Amino acid sequence: MDVFSAGDTAWVLICTILVLLMSIPAVAFFYGGLCKRKNVLNTIFLTFIAFSIISVIWVIFGYQFAFGTDISGLIGSPSNFFLQGIGLDELSGTIPTLLFVMFQCAFAGLTCAIMSGALVGRMKTKAWIAFTILWVCIVYVPIAHWVWGGGWLMQMGALDFAGGAVVHINSGISALAVALVLGRRKNISIPHNLGYAVLGAALLWIGWMGFNGGSGLAADGLAANAIIVSNVAAAVGLIVWTLIDTKVVGKPTVLGAISGAIAGLVGITPAAGFVDVFGALVIGAGASVVSYFAVYYLKPKLGYDDALDVWGIHGMSGVWGAIATGIFAVPAVNGAAGLIAGNANQLVVQIISVVVTIVYAFTISYILAKVLDKAMGGIRVEESEETVGLDTSLHQESAYNFN
Repeated sequence: MDVFSAGDTAWVLICTILVLLMSIPAVAFFYGGLCKRKNVLNTIFLTFIAFSIISVIWVIFGYQFAFGTDISGLIGSPSNFFLQGIGLDELSGTIPTLLFVMFQCAFAGLTCAIMSGALVGRMKTKAWIAFTILWVCIVYVPIAHWVWGGGWLMQMGALDFAGGAVVHINSGISALAVALVLGRRKNISIPHNLGYAVLGAALLWIGWMGFNGGSGLAADGLAANAIIVSNVAAAVGLIVWTLIDTKVVGKPTVLGAISGAIAGLVGITPAAGFVDVFGALVIGAGASVVSYFAVYYLKPKLGYDDALDVWGIHGMSGVWGAIATGIFAVPAVNGAAGLIAGNANQLVVQIISVVVTIVYAFTISYILAKVLDKAMGGIRVEESEETVGLDTSLHQESAYNFN
């Protein structure tokens, strides 16, 4: 029988607010600083509108389908629409169910907000809104159920502590699919305000402690371990990317440093509740190497325009982290053993979960974007609007007034 814990509840309340911080304002600042000056408001708007739409959908029916009683391993049983019938004293483990609903709502909203970074500067607002509504229903909710809600991947034993597959691989590969439908930007430029991006990255780093630290839904040693390994993965990710920058371009860059930190945090996300510090060091370092390769070698070679490297950082480091969980998981942390601890099958299960997430999310996202492109007469803005900038052409506003 579940027993209420005031300590666990207080901790998850704090973590929920920290995850909210990751979207509003962290992702908004991070992406807003990396885009062109003439698109900064539109870029921020993509985060705000996506998070708002998903916040509404989640409480009406999204949570229920993601975490309801399992149906054939595929989806949750629909009940408690509009959260009707969920009392204030109903528990999920040792915390109120309503708190669990909000914690997961923040994850869903953040996932879609992350995805927007690949699309900045060239997608119609109405197209983004339509895509967001369809995507959360058809892509995010099923994958969340498969991995976290009692679905078939969870039954198989896939390990995803805080969202390697559900959040990062999902958002990264979905963003790549839409970017391919949109096509390349007319003019690719360097970040217009690196200070914004650094502020966003710093807030993401802080918020991530709640993102990973709260995913055990308890104020205990597992939460402490998740925070320690998350922080060290971010730190080593930053250091490794800086070292690579220094070797390749002859000097360290601030953009590279924050990219490495984010890559490290993404990589450790699925593993934070299963690995120790040694595993975290390897995962954080590996994430930087994998994402550096994706951003500076894979993207130019293949020619896709992932504007703010959502696939390159979130997708690729998410893939690495999910697979690495199957390698470095140690029973001493949370009872699960990976390859090094003698359980090769866990690595196989992790690879299956990665492949399934990539194939499903990419295929459905690509189809959704193509259908909307046909139905809406194009999901990309007009060339004249792109040239002028979306702040002016779509919102008739400017982020900077120098009068």
